[in-house]
Amino acid sequence: MADPAVDSDEESRISEGDYVVLKRGDVYKSVQIEKRKKVIFEKQWMFMDNTVGELYGSTFEVDSGGKLILRKPNNIEDSTDTKGAGLDNRHIVDDGKSQKLTRDDIESLKEQGLKGQEIIQQLIDNSTTFRDKTEFAQEKYIKKKKKKYESNVTVLKPSSRILAMMYHGREPGKVCHLRYDTLAQMLTVGNIHAGSKIIVFETCAGLVLGSVMERMGGHGSVIQLYPGGGPVRAGMESFGFPSHFHNTLHEFPLCKLNALLSGTLNVSEKDMDSRSNGRSDEQASSCPVSTDRGDESGSEPQSMEVSTDPAEAKKKEDSEKLREQKAQEKRVRLEEKRKRLAAAAALLEGRNADGLVIASRFHPCPVLLGLLKFVAPSRPFVVYCQYREPLIECYTKLREQGGAVSLRLTDSWLRHYQVLPNRTHPVLLMSGGGGYLLSGITVSADAAATSGPQQKSGEPAAKRIKLDEIKSTSDSSA
Repeated sequence: MADPAVDSDEESRISEGDYVVLKRGDVYKSVQIEKRKKVIFEKQWMFMDNTVGELYGSTFEVDSGGKLILRKPNNIEDSTDTKGAGLDNRHIVDDGKSQKLTRDDIESLKEQGLKGQEIIQQLIDNSTTFRDKTEFAQEKYIKKKKKKYESNVTVLKPSSRILAMMYHGREPGKVCHLRYDTLAQMLTVGNIHAGSKIIVFETCAGLVLGSVMERMGGHGSVIQLYPGGGPVRAGMESFGFPSHFHNTLHEFPLCKLNALLSGTLNVSEKDMDSRSNGRSDEQASSCPVSTDRGDESGSEPQSMEVSTDPAEAKKKEDSEKLREQKAQEKRVRLEEKRKRLAAAAALLEGRNADGLVIASRFHPCPVLLGLLKFVAPSRPFVVYCQYREPLIECYTKLREQGGAVSLRLTDSWLRHYQVLPNRTHPVLLMSGGGGYLLSGITVSADAAATSGPQQKSGEPAAKRIKLDEIKSTSDSSA
């Protein structure tokens, strides 16, 4: 029996082939650990070989050869010699002449092999106004120079929060400008937990799909609906899930959803088409051979000449084997795809999903109304959209046709704060918006049908009841 302490220690250490996230300041990048593979991060190339075996969260320094050197925890925050500070900055004039070192001098210091901390100390010693600045201004100056001259990289373990911050900071368009706090609300409102069956439709590079799988912990079922020819899972692969996580993931094309609803879905249709095409190709390829054999007078010496050449015969035999191997691999792939399609269709046909999560660049209204039919009653659903108007249309449609209660249309507001002694204040730059969420709870279609006329009548029905009560009371009094 394996020691749980040893297993936890192995999970917290970096291994070859793992997906990690590189962090420098507020910039993130997802990479895979491969030996002797050059990685470019923030206009600096490096090799990730020395990270293997180290703990996640370790900080490394990049030397001139791209080699990563582990920094000890007590050396991560090196102190600089400030030698006093001024009372205020009123007499400091920013005329660009306070620094004695020129750009050529700094480049020569780099060529000499000086580290970032040593270069920063040289800049402090050669600044004529540094000692006149206040303590806060000195700290701000040092922080700015560290960001420019220090080559420290922190290796983090991927998580939904880190990857959401990475995508929102580097390529927000790929995730429909989905912010990490909005993603957290989606997972909470959607009641994502282990052992549940969740339907996911997203075009956020697999970020929402990976977050759902991370929250479920490899237990339950996730059915991904995708548009186009195949699913996009770049964000999900960046999580680096183990193999048993992928066993819970199923995929189903959105274009076959109507056939599944009408009961006309044939999972072997595509496979049969491919087989028929393969047979026709084989027949077409065999036709020239038969015609050549039919012409006995002209082509018989040529065929005899080809058969006597061993190199040509071996080359032809190898090409035939390669073609057969490719055809066999194609048949295997099609059979696996058919099995996956049949498994996903069987899960959807039960119409007992425990939740629905939608986050796509398409209009959510037709997708939501179609997928709600596969969700069991009293189950939550959540829809994300970058804009408010499509969700208002979804809200109106659901109120009209019923089938959902507790409808809520919300948006999130996020602002970062700098928390430091004597200078705590909101950060001036903040995100303009994190999108909008429409959430609700499904109800039984039978209950919605029986209560449909009352819901359509709404307030006028209540007013008529009130008038009838007034007439009855007036008749009784008369």
